[in-house]
Amino acid sequence: MHALNKKLLRDLRRLWGQVLGVALVVASGVAVLVMSLTTLEALQETTTAYYERYRFAHVFASAKRAPEQLADRIAEIPGVLSVETRVDKLATLDIEGFEEPVIGQMVSIPEQTGPKHNGLALRAGRMVAPGRPNEVVLSEAFAEAHTFRVDEHLQAIINGKKRTLRVVGIALSPEFVYAIAPGGLMPDDLHYGVLWMGRDALAAAYDLDGAFSNVTLLVSRGAFVEAVIVDLDRLLDRYGGVGAIARKDQISNWFLMNEIEQLRAVASLLPMIFLAVAAFLSNMVLARLIAIERSEIGLIKAYGYSNREVAWHYSKMVIAMTAVGILLGWVVGAWLGRVNTESYAQLFHFPFLYFQPGPASFIVGALVSMLATVLGALSAVRRAAILPPAEAMRPPAPPVYQRAGKNTAGFVHWLDQPSRIILRNIYRWPFRSAMTSLGVALAIGVLIMALQWIDSINHIVQVYFFAAQRQDMTVGLVETQSSATLHEFKHMPGVLAAEPMRIVTANFEVGTHSHRGTLTGIPTNAHLQPIYDAKGYVVPVPATGLVLGSKLAEKLSVSVGDRVAVKILEGRRPTNDLLVVGVFETYIGVPAYMDLNALNRLLRERPSLEYINLVVDHTLQSKLFAKLQELPEISAVMLKRSAIDTFYETLAETLMMYVTYFASFAATLGFGVVYNSARISLSERDRELATLRILGFTRAEISYILLGEIGLLVLIALPLGCLAGIGLSWLMSASFETELYRVPPIIEHSTFGYAVASALGIAMVSALLVRRSLDRLDLIAVLKMRE
Repeated sequence: MHALNKKLLRDLRRLWGQVLGVALVVASGVAVLVMSLTTLEALQETTTAYYERYRFAHVFASAKRAPEQLADRIAEIPGVLSVETRVDKLATLDIEGFEEPVIGQMVSIPEQTGPKHNGLALRAGRMVAPGRPNEVVLSEAFAEAHTFRVDEHLQAIINGKKRTLRVVGIALSPEFVYAIAPGGLMPDDLHYGVLWMGRDALAAAYDLDGAFSNVTLLVSRGAFVEAVIVDLDRLLDRYGGVGAIARKDQISNWFLMNEIEQLRAVASLLPMIFLAVAAFLSNMVLARLIAIERSEIGLIKAYGYSNREVAWHYSKMVIAMTAVGILLGWVVGAWLGRVNTESYAQLFHFPFLYFQPGPASFIVGALVSMLATVLGALSAVRRAAILPPAEAMRPPAPPVYQRAGKNTAGFVHWLDQPSRIILRNIYRWPFRSAMTSLGVALAIGVLIMALQWIDSINHIVQVYFFAAQRQDMTVGLVETQSSATLHEFKHMPGVLAAEPMRIVTANFEVGTHSHRGTLTGIPTNAHLQPIYDAKGYVVPVPATGLVLGSKLAEKLSVSVGDRVAVKILEGRRPTNDLLVVGVFETYIGVPAYMDLNALNRLLRERPSLEYINLVVDHTLQSKLFAKLQELPEISAVMLKRSAIDTFYETLAETLMMYVTYFASFAATLGFGVVYNSARISLSERDRELATLRILGFTRAEISYILLGEIGLLVLIALPLGCLAGIGLSWLMSASFETELYRVPPIIEHSTFGYAVASALGIAMVSALLVRRSLDRLDLIAVLKMRE
């Protein structure tokens, strides 16, 4: 073996603590990167395979009642590969032992062949059979929420008639990866489920024989989907069409794509923090090692080794430390990627999981981490390579000592001798001390950034579900009703207050910017669900014009005073230029509001409503539920309490998974910085500390000198870490921003406290490990070392 290689192995064995510290930090960065990239890759590949295997439609459209013959004309639209018509209606379900109203999405499927589009992945049982009108297949999430099994029965009010349905199968569909009730925000499997029923039976129940209420299309590759949608809307217009949508705007797919975008943000930002610290650590370890090995470098060069060979020797040390971290990061990242992907698969109810990460994720992680650490150590390697042999053989010039300033001297006078030594050493090496504090500060910052997500979620719940929504429940109607319906609801048992609301599908266009979403009409004096700005105030409902959420205003590139072309995609489909009279901040969705009466005038309809917000006396809630279950015109019952629970179970559960990961990585980061700094200081100062022991200093005093310096640097890092946490939280908040939701950078005082306490705990653990080495210091051997 080459002599320098033998020296390298001895150095790595001797410095195993520092090597492990650097490797753990590198492993954290690589693990985050590999976890994020493999999860992202698996989600994309699983989604693509799921959509292709079960023929997820490219275009969706609804109508009141369209003749079946229209399907032939739809098939003639350029770019359309296949057409499938179906009946899609809502029904009220009566589930034994569950008193709250439950809404079922009744979707027809052909009894003989199964659906051509949006196929069903059977998880249990079979498809519905011909000639058996009461058979249904349930969505798996709904079946699990209510513990339904094959061959069990449930009651349903279908088009005003109560029927007993038999569950013959349990299935999944790419159309309902996120099964969200009309007007809902999150999946609520207890109160909303999908039931697939035979086409003939469902058409007969809703008097749609020879007609359809929903149509899905597959289009050819390269076809212009927007042109297909325009032609489809034109054909469905006279039959009550409600605006066709592309796959990208389909609610379930939209939620899934937003989740993938946020995962991509994690993969692009967080690993860079860890790898930047790894670069700093590798430079710190190597720079101090070179300072200790000056004489060895001189001997190496005296024996004829060139500058290039010396540089390569120390570069190999960095590469070896990084390689250990890369291997650890690969293993941990692959495992976390698998766990992460399985969690997403359960959340999205995929029938299978395609987790076969290719080499790209691992190669990217290795190259990025290796590049970061090598570049970080480049200046130290260069100093070793250019060190002349004669100069290297001499001990380094001692630091220049000088009398401190008058004020400083007065302050130091009150300190004991060990404390003066601590301050003198920090003052002697300001850059190195600053870098140690900065490394600890970054660890604290990452921990604060992770923990603040919990604060942000709680803040979103307080703002969106309590300050902005003061109702107990929202009831949706199958069809728009006259304003007289509001009075009927006010007289239902337990109803203390009721307010109307209407939501219509619309296109918003400003020049080349466009958005397909919803326009919500609320009363001028709305109190139960007002326009609430996240900054803490209610925005008045204007008599005319629009009030837009800030994200929608940003997407359309408009502000107050601009005009927006709004095309309603329901009823008479009017188009109007409306003035933007207000913009407000909201954390969820991209809402647009206007006065309910103005919306009805825009639609050229009498005063009408589609949703009713209710405040309920909880002692009479059971009676109200029983009354709502009897009403066939109910399309949705959304309980605020259930919405909050679901919000925590979906969004918060996903974020909590990342909080756990990054809190662990932040702890590793802090440990790596503190332990490395302490170990290297011990290596540099072992002769000095041994001399102090000979002069009569106790073990406690020399421990205080060594570890007190690290402790002081950690204390300096605490406020810097809090500032870093604020900055990183703002950066992550901006990266996580999507149309679905925004996570505000809210940090509670307790979060700063937890992060600071954790940093101090990690520093203490590191100090105890180094203290053990200090106690084993061989005084005689150290003092015999050659100057």
